[in-house]
Amino acid sequence: MKALFSVFLWLYFSFLFAVFFVLISIVFLFTFLFDPYRKAPNKVLSIMAKLMMKASPKWKINIEGTEKFDPEVPTVFVANHQSFLDMALAYHLPWQMKWVSKRSLALIPVMGWLVWLTGHLTINRNSKSALKRLDNLVQPLKDNIPVMIFPEGTRTLDGDLKRFKNGAFLLAHEYGFNLQPMVLEGGHIAMKSGSKIVEPNVSFSISILDPIKTSEFKDINTLKDHTYRLIDEELKRIRTH
Repeated sequence: MKALFSVFLWLYFSFLFAVFFVLISIVFLFTFLFDPYRKAPNKVLSIMAKLMMKASPKWKINIEGTEKFDPEVPTVFVANHQSFLDMALAYHLPWQMKWVSKRSLALIPVMGWLVWLTGHLTINRNSKSALKRLDNLVQPLKDNIPVMIFPEGTRTLDGDLKRFKNGAFLLAHEYGFNLQPMVLEGGHIAMKSGSKIVEPNVSFSISILDPIKTSEFKDINTLKDHTYRLIDEELKRIRTH
């Protein structure tokens, strides 16, 4: 059953990527001159993401804490990273975000083109210029476009939270932006890293935690450790309910 569902899912995803690449390309061509943050193409991508999460009628999504986000305050979201489905899951939130992805994603045909067309940022996390690239997010943040970063830097293999990298915390702390933890759960159950077999019966969760005022922290290590603890505790709370 899982094997049949997995074949269907990958064919369905391939169809969506092909169709929406064409649609997003058309929207981009008609809007790029007056849409510097590519909100219009990103809106179309959000439709694709929601359709992706309709692949199984037994995929259920629970969202908590959206009222804790203030769209008038520049915010850097940080979330745990479990699977390929995390971005599609987070697109169910009622606001758009500018995403930071690893550079290798941009090299994948169609997927990488979609990342570029929708205005998301790619970085080589092993490069010394990676932190400098994050400065490209400062102006969007000042214009109240929230940013989403996975501080683990890569997907977890077992669902457990991995050590955080510094980039998101440096960016938020240096410019005084709010940092808002987000917890994603279910992706590692539905689609384990490195596996093509997909679980058709999964309950997904998104939990938005209270914003953190970065100015109240003396250094990024204290800020990073505090954020890690909040996400880890919320992940454990979700799994015990």
